[in-house]
Amino acid sequence: MYQIRFEKRAQKALVKLPKAVQQRIGKAIDGLAETPRPKGVKKMSGYQDRWRIRVGDYRVVYEIEDDKLLVLVLRVGNRGEVYKR
Repeated sequence: MYQIRFEKRAQKALVKLPKAVQQRIGKAIDGLAETPRPKGVKKMSGYQDRWRIRVGDYRVVYEIEDDKLLVLVLRVGNRGEVYKR
């Protein structure tokens, strides 16, 4: 199993979302511990190990470090906002 870690920015964004959305996204993120590349995952172009999953209108952007069995959640947010730098 992979360990899940959050960047501070992702953790703050998740906490600001409505509770029902937090639960759905949390369940999706927990699933990454067993399967870091689930069905429907998209590899982000321009990055070596950056992926995104869709949870309704929200996206979770994360990196996978297979050698350390680590999933690092980088961003969580609405699909229109999560890709802005």
